Amino acid sequence: MPWCLLALAGFLGAEAGSLTITTRSREVAPGEIVIVTIASTTPIATPKVRAFEQDLTPFAENDRTWRVLVGIDIDTKPGKHLVTIDAGGERRTHLLLVAPKQFPTRRLTVDQAFVDPPESAKKRIDDESKLVASLWNASLPERLWTDPFVRPVPHAANSAFGTRSIFNGQPRSAHGGADFLSPAGTPVRAPNAGRVVLVRNLYYSGNTVIVDHGLGVFSYFAHLSEMTVAEGESVTAGVVIGAVGATGRVTGPHLHWTVRVSNARVDPLALLALLGEPSKEK
Repeated sequence: MPWCLLALAGFLGAEAGSLTITTRSREVAPGEIVIVTIASTTPIATPKVRAFEQDLTPFAENDRTWRVLVGIDIDTKPGKHLVTIDAGGERRTHLLLVAPKQFPTRRLTVDQAFVDPPESAKKRIDDESKLVASLWNASLPERLWTDPFVRPVPHAANSAFGTRSIFNGQPRSAHGGADFLSPAGTPVRAPNAGRVVLVRNLYYSGNTVIVDHGLGVFSYFAHLSEMTVAEGESVTAGVVIGAVGATGRVTGPHLHWTVRVSNARVDPLALLALLGEPSKEK
């Protein structure tokens, strides 16, 4: 889907000062990404940007143009949300009008141990949850990518981001990623440059690799049959990091890809649409 150039609603003082603010996104809704571009008629230092109670780190295109990724979490309530920008001695306030979005529901049958874990597994699950949460808050402060993002596998996504899951008749959290129905053993490739921050087997997601792309952008790959990178390793776009499998809570072989942008759970296909290869999927 081609990018849609949007003007931020509620922009105050759009004609004042030397700054021009534009945005790009597929839509402004839960699970989406908005790219804010800050352009100045004169060189400016790194702007300060805050949205959804998060301080965001922009990256420079040149000394007069900066961009910042604003992630809209899947659970963001529709309505008015402020974005504030301090740049070049000016403060701008914007209003993002987040539209409501309906997500589908899916019913799956899995091993009951992944629905009601045994007491012996609860500490492990809690420790793993805390570990992964700590990673989201420890992203490198610089952009590690320069090339477009690429698909980790060549196959189409078959399970939509945001789907509300019911496992063995019990409602669970929304599906925070995209699933690709790739055959077991299919190579999984890094979607862009970054640093590998986790390589291990987790209770729910099985063999898992997490790549920090910098600036709060993470890729999380789950259910792998094997992992071929090490924690701390630097990777480039297209490097094989593992293979598709069926480990953890699954109904069969597939790749699960989660993307985080400054702690917001967003659709990986939005990332590809805005910063990578065009996609007809949504």
